[in-house]
Amino acid sequence: MYNILTLNKIAAIGTNKFDTAKYTITDDCATPDAIMVRSAKMHDMEFAPNLLAIARAGAGVNNIPVEDCAEKGIVVFNTPGANANAVKELAICGLLLASRKVNEAINWAQTLKGNGDEVGKMVEKGKSNFAGCEIMGKTLGLIGLGAIGGKLANIAISLGMNVIGYDPFLSVGAALSLKPQVKVTANINDIYANSDYISLHLPYNAETKNTINKDTLALCKDGVRLLNFARGELVNGADIVEAVNSGKVARYVVDFPSDEVLGVDNIVAIPHLGASSEESEDNCAVMAADELIEYIERGTIKNSVNFPNAELAKTGNALVCVLHKNIPAVITQVTGAVKGNVENLVNKSKKDWAYTMLDVNGDVDVDAIKAIEGVVGVRVI
Repeated sequence: MYNILTLNKIAAIGTNKFDTAKYTITDDCATPDAIMVRSAKMHDMEFAPNLLAIARAGAGVNNIPVEDCAEKGIVVFNTPGANANAVKELAICGLLLASRKVNEAINWAQTLKGNGDEVGKMVEKGKSNFAGCEIMGKTLGLIGLGAIGGKLANIAISLGMNVIGYDPFLSVGAALSLKPQVKVTANINDIYANSDYISLHLPYNAETKNTINKDTLALCKDGVRLLNFARGELVNGADIVEAVNSGKVARYVVDFPSDEVLGVDNIVAIPHLGASSEESEDNCAVMAADELIEYIERGTIKNSVNFPNAELAKTGNALVCVLHKNIPAVITQVTGAVKGNVENLVNKSKKDWAYTMLDVNGDVDVDAIKAIEGVVGVRVI
């Protein structure tokens, strides 16, 4: 029986994927075999030695100590694309909120309550204070053309915008999904120089922190409108406030409020609603559950952020799954610990880490494999 610990509320459609004859789903377990999480902070958690995997029901994993998990042989999964449509739809709303002062106008309209027949006249007199611009014919620059950015690019084309995108890691599949009118550039400065609107759709890490800052904003058009539905830390808070106050940035729409940006005119702070749809939460929960089941029962890794994707069918009496550092001679030593035939073998690597799977007919010296330098996890299925 495997124990699956949930750190946040996970949609039942996902947790129901687990066979109750094999799994126990709990929100209180000191030694779980796997963890499902959404936004709970895990950096200070103590992980039990038997923990096999963590599945993040969402795309971002900055709430999980990913590298520390790799060192302990814990595979970390995320659910790329599961919430893409929900974020895309909110980003469309963000385009309009960046163009028209809809929220300010609605709030002002509420103050007219109690004026009786005068309300109509007051509306006509005051509405000019909330005039905005249209998006049709404007240029949208997208930094990141993955699951969300690509969808937004195609919608923007349909809405009559010109679209230019930058993504140094653009996959063949993502490129093929783009409408032909989307222009892709290899130079991020083209985004800054030519865009009336800029929307961020890139992961947050040490390299991307403060992608938007005083220097990059200086390259932008005066009055540029900025959307951030990726991560708050991609934009330097002090610099964006200064740019908005000076008029360099006409509007900043962000789905990650911070104390720094709250209460600033022309900054629209949305309380992290990007993935907050029933459909998105269901999609993420189902994908996270499927990833854990595949890994626990068959050793298959798909959508891991710290180990490579790999799978191998079991035809012999044992499927040996070895997580290890991406260093020489490990595979030779692992096969040497097999007392029988290796029917098939798969070895995949991802930066500093690797995953080796062996379909074996015979005995396996698990202790010998564990003792190999660089090996951080061994399972025999």
